[in-house]
Amino acid sequence: MANRPLKLEFDGAHGAKLAARLDLPAGKIRAFALFAHCFTCSKDIPAARHIAGALSAEGIAVLRFDFTGLGGSGGDFSSTGFSSNVEDLKLAADFLRKNYEAPQLLIGHSLGGAAVLSVAADIPEARAVVTIGAPSDADHVVHKFGGSVDEIREKGAGDVDLAGRTFTIRKEFLDDLEAQTVRSKAANLGKALLVMHAPLDDTVGIDNATNIFVAAKHPKSFVSLDKADHLLTRSEDAIYASRVIAGWVSGYLDTEAKAASEAAKEGVEVVETGQGKFQSMVAVGHHRMIADEPVDFGGFDSGPSPYEFLSTALGACTVMTLRMYADRKGLNVDRIGTRVLHDKVHASDCEECTDDQKERGGKIDRFERLITLEGNLDSATRQRMLEIADKCPVHRTLEASATVVTREIEAE
Repeated sequence: MANRPLKLEFDGAHGAKLAARLDLPAGKIRAFALFAHCFTCSKDIPAARHIAGALSAEGIAVLRFDFTGLGGSGGDFSSTGFSSNVEDLKLAADFLRKNYEAPQLLIGHSLGGAAVLSVAADIPEARAVVTIGAPSDADHVVHKFGGSVDEIREKGAGDVDLAGRTFTIRKEFLDDLEAQTVRSKAANLGKALLVMHAPLDDTVGIDNATNIFVAAKHPKSFVSLDKADHLLTRSEDAIYASRVIAGWVSGYLDTEAKAASEAAKEGVEVVETGQGKFQSMVAVGHHRMIADEPVDFGGFDSGPSPYEFLSTALGACTVMTLRMYADRKGLNVDRIGTRVLHDKVHASDCEECTDDQKERGGKIDRFERLITLEGNLDSATRQRMLEIADKCPVHRTLEASATVVTREIEAE
């Protein structure tokens, strides 16, 4: 199970804001990954979405973003080049390192594969690299420009039609591509490498995979994507690739260090993500969640609000308390559920409030639990279980007074 991808942005190599998505697992995060899309594509192409979604279901959080001038990112594409794409990747890794956790896995599709091979050495935390349909030389892209290449070299720039869109390509872009040495980067990778390629790929031939694989040193693996096309447009091909990646990378993740760092922190940690006014990352051991406010309150509605988290605590505690009681008493309860409603009401209008609460006046927080008990239970037992619900520890905490101690510490 995965959460809805978070909308993020960060500064790219040319200073423009780059649009990004972070696919977070619903439970334990095993590692973070960075995904680089194909040339002139975007973070939202089916292959990127399927791979990120499937990996997040396997516990790997994936950051995918649009390179400068593409998709939802700002900036001028014509002013970019392969080198600036590599710089965008470095900044994306820095963004993860600062706000979440540095990526241990780098995934690159097509020219994005050449880019992750080139940037891997600059991301020391990266332990594994995956290329999908990647060219063994970055200037492979130049062949797609056809007869426009001569015009670009002669005039310094020219328009090129790619996938039904027109892009302005400058001579500096060609020079930058031709100066890259992707195979030498693969040879000196120093990280585990998985090369994935479709034998029928008519955009980047299978010989490119051979060149990369032969140049690389062990540990290295090759997986054929059978009948897939270059863009992995069939969902089954993208899902297959993601499952292979998730299984393959398991042996290379630094899970021990991650577990030690998580165990060292006690309690619940909440830190701003820097996105929007209210969005925050909630860390509880190895669990990650997002807290936010609704759009009407100025948030993104990307996660539960603080009071919704409080209601969640009450609901979860209630269900667990009732399950413990039912099991201890040997009751035939198939399933227990509760829905918690929260509102602020005037104490004077609250029939359930105590006299002391009414005397204080003003508004008071009112939580209402709607409990479902599925099973063969008589009315007396059902009534008793409703009474037991009031013994839930969180319920008692909410009704009793609690002390909150606040002090400042140095930021890590």
